[in-house]
Amino acid sequence: MNLSIVIPLLNEEESLNELYHWIADVMQSNGFLYEILFIDDGSTDDSWKIIRTLAETHPEVKGLRFLKNFGKSQALHAGFAVAKGEVVITMDADLQDNPEEIPELYEMICKDGYQLVSGWKKKRYDSVVAKNLPSKLFNLAARKTSGVKLHDFNCGLKAYHKDVIKTIEVTGEMHRYIPVLAKNAGFDKIGEKVVQHQKRKYGTTKFGMERFIRGFLDLITISFISKFGKRPMHLFGAWGALMLFVGFCFALYLGIDKLFINPGGRLITDRPQFYISLTAMILGTQLFLAGFLGELILRSKKGGRDYIIKEDLNVHD
Repeated sequence: MNLSIVIPLLNEEESLNELYHWIADVMQSNGFLYEILFIDDGSTDDSWKIIRTLAETHPEVKGLRFLKNFGKSQALHAGFAVAKGEVVITMDADLQDNPEEIPELYEMICKDGYQLVSGWKKKRYDSVVAKNLPSKLFNLAARKTSGVKLHDFNCGLKAYHKDVIKTIEVTGEMHRYIPVLAKNAGFDKIGEKVVQHQKRKYGTTKFGMERFIRGFLDLITISFISKFGKRPMHLFGAWGALMLFVGFCFALYLGIDKLFINPGGRLITDRPQFYISLTAMILGTQLFLAGFLGELILRSKKGGRDYIIKEDLNVHD
């Protein structure tokens, strides 16, 4: 199979039929062997009913339905797990991503040798204050922090070689940072393509300012994980050793001063250096313990998933 198209969605009943036919026209005109995976992230409208109808009449349509709204990252994780294509395309269900970009994205993976290609919505039709300006600030911070030189981390339209999506783990709200996860996993052939952005035709955006706050917090998390996720002792142990060294130096100074320099002076416990030394040693010990616990957890953790699938359509055929 050439292509798997993974589409996470939440309450997009008005756009699904139009989106399917648009994708199908592009796929058939280019001769692709393809599947379309709709991942219903707990919709409360008739989205699943429409997906069921499409799956009954079109065998290339497959669906997964979550028990409740678990989030876009979990929807992508579930879609990646069952995707069968050599190239996997992700896109949003709101008709703002243009399926006519897919053939060129496919060529960039198959012929140009990219392992991941991210769309860049250079010209956007979103609100400048609510989305465009925060998005630019977010992308700037992501580039500087991660070292991945993309203009638009948030673009839902991306193409992946199958090895990428079968290797990385998209959890929490890390869907924004899939290129960073891919780079950290060793997939460094990451490209970018300017893609056409469409005005929203139906419904309202699910994107709020709180998602940017969570996005920046996730950026800090992934920066930490990328550097120390597999060796937490390197971080906590280094800080622990530094604090213990500081505490030992103060203790040594107090001991020498009391024994040899000023034996008749104040009690050691009356001096502020004593409490600095004590605090530093306690913190150093705690940091060492945090590093040991992190290493133990890392070595004993078992894989799992943090979503529940309620129904599926055609995915095991």
